Amino acid sequence: MSQLDISVPHQLPQEEALSRVKNLLAQVQEEQKHLIDDLSEEWDGNNAKFSFNAKGFSLDGTIQVNEKDMTIQGDLPFMLSFFKGKIEEVIKNKAAAILS
Repeated sequence: MSQLDISVPHQLPQEEALSRVKNLLAQVQEEQKHLIDDLSEEWDGNNAKFSFNAKGFSLDGTIQVNEKDMTIQGDLPFMLSFFKGKIEEVIKNKAAAILS
């Protein structure tokens, strides 16, 4: 299993960053329909648990929106580890755009 560990800095007030990040995975799913489906997010304050399928494999993890950054952590199944770079790149680029 491979570890997904993404950190994206921001300079927004935490509440504004949280508001923007709450739509991040839905936007990524919409843009990557051919790769991602069955998205689920459950928010509790500035923390969320998420899950989705990518290329038919399940991925789950957590999102945390802090004062200075946003972090996403999760475990990638072995078969998805081959797509780790692409998954991280797509999420990082989208998060950076949302938080700028």
